[in-house]
Amino acid sequence: MNIELFGSLLILAGLVYWSSAKTAQEFAHQAVKSRCQHLQLQMLDDYVALQRIRIKRNAQGRLEIIRSYGFEFSSTGNERYYGQIILSARQVQSIQFDAYRMPDLESDY
Repeated sequence: MNIELFGSLLILAGLVYWSSAKTAQEFAHQAVKSRCQHLQLQMLDDYVALQRIRIKRNAQGRLEIIRSYGFEFSSTGNERYYGQIILSARQVQSIQFDAYRMPDLESDY
C-alpha cells in the first residue's frame, strides 16, 4: 500500500512540475516575442529552449524556481543572434540580446 501511495504521489508531483514548466515556457515565449516586436527584431524558429533551472531564495527569503531559456533572433534576416530570458516564477527577471547589426537605413540625402 505504501509503495502504491508513494508511486501515485510521485506521478502527481511529476504532472504538477510538467504543467508548471509548460506554463513558464509559454510565458517566456510570449515575453520574448513581444520584446522582439518592440525592438523590430525577428524571433527565429518561434521557440524558446530551456537552458538551466535552479532554486534560489528571493528577497523575502522564500525559495523560488529560476528558469533560463535561450532563443535566436535576427535584425536583418540574414544572420542569427542569440538571446536569453530569465524567469522567476511568472516574472521576467531579464531579457538579454547579443550585440546585433542594425539594418541599413536609406538616408534622404
